[in-house]
Amino acid sequence: MRLLISFAALFLSVLLLQLSSGGVGPLDVLSGLTLGFTKQEIGLLGSAHFLGFFIGCWWAPRLMGSVGHSRAFAAFTAAGAIGLMSHMLLIDAYAWALMRVASGMCVAGCYTVIEAWLQAKVTNETRGRTMGVYRVVDMTGSMAAQMMIGFLAPASYVSYNLLAILCCAALIPLTLTTVRQPETPASPRLRPSLAHTKSPLAAAAVLVAALSSASFRMVGPVYGTEVGLTNDQIAYFLTAFVFGGALAQIPVGWIADKYDRRWVLIWLSVAAIFSSAMTIFAAELGTLGIMLTAGLFGLTTFPIYSVAAAHAHDFASDDERVELSAALMFYFALGAIAAPYAASLLIETYGPQALFMMLAAGHFLLVAFGLMRMRVRASPVDRTRYIYSPRTSFTIGRLIGWSRTKPRK
Repeated sequence: MRLLISFAALFLSVLLLQLSSGGVGPLDVLSGLTLGFTKQEIGLLGSAHFLGFFIGCWWAPRLMGSVGHSRAFAAFTAAGAIGLMSHMLLIDAYAWALMRVASGMCVAGCYTVIEAWLQAKVTNETRGRTMGVYRVVDMTGSMAAQMMIGFLAPASYVSYNLLAILCCAALIPLTLTTVRQPETPASPRLRPSLAHTKSPLAAAAVLVAALSSASFRMVGPVYGTEVGLTNDQIAYFLTAFVFGGALAQIPVGWIADKYDRRWVLIWLSVAAIFSSAMTIFAAELGTLGIMLTAGLFGLTTFPIYSVAAAHAHDFASDDERVELSAALMFYFALGAIAAPYAASLLIETYGPQALFMMLAAGHFLLVAFGLMRMRVRASPVDRTRYIYSPRTSFTIGRLIGWSRTKPRK
């Protein structure tokens, strides 16, 4: 308990950062629609965010090595705040895309600093409790950020200024904490081929997880607007997706530890195809139907990344785990960069239902690839534990602490 209390400042910084960064995506969508941006331009904003995220993941460990944890955190926070406050000074979609690159860098950089700080202080005995609290704080902040869209006025300087204030407020707990700043860890080598070498199915599943998550969170408000949801209803729509994903972690984790993880990935994708179809038809069933299917979509798609990560680590040695986690995050970032723009282009051309048709197609390909991979090699008997893996930074693998479980009977 004393250790968790000592991390209170870091957890508060995570919460404030999530409130700020989690709110800017849907706010940009609603603001862009208000200001007359095309749907393609709105999708570009989501893609730009994940481009900045990738840059931040790569740069943050190196910046920490040069200036230390606190200064690196301050630099990334300043970049995020500048990007937020600049929105209403220049009304142009491409200028906003550059601002979203800054916000994406802020998210990845700040999470890298926080996770490196946590990793330096936890032990094997305290890792589980620390990660449990960390995940709860992160998920709570994410859901609260979606709810903020209900009262943030689109295309308003006040709305963006409020998010910038929250971003700046994240500086206060971390910079004033009395916990001693740790030594800077060596940055993991980025070897994307490691993920594909260890498990082609896991690499493909991470790409599909990025397709689902990034498209829904960055372009979902466009879909909500197209099917007649108000701004406050869009807030509930996005929150239902995150809440459904949170509910799925324990039961899916139990199943993934008990049965062949390839079948778990396949059946999750089959369920995702079903939930995508249900979401398309729910547009005719009213607001409640749309909310329920959004939660169902989160329930079926959110755990895919963590199951894929656990499956990849089943084939890794202990000295490969940090680099493998970074490689999986690299694949996720690539998929997340491409997904929002592709989704917005399809909505522009074929209407709102095209979003979930695209997502269903992605999961169909994952089902086919999973069945094909099952014919190539058997699932390992000695496996790692399922762990919910946040998609936060390339260094998350240090903090998770993957370990082997007993062989299945």
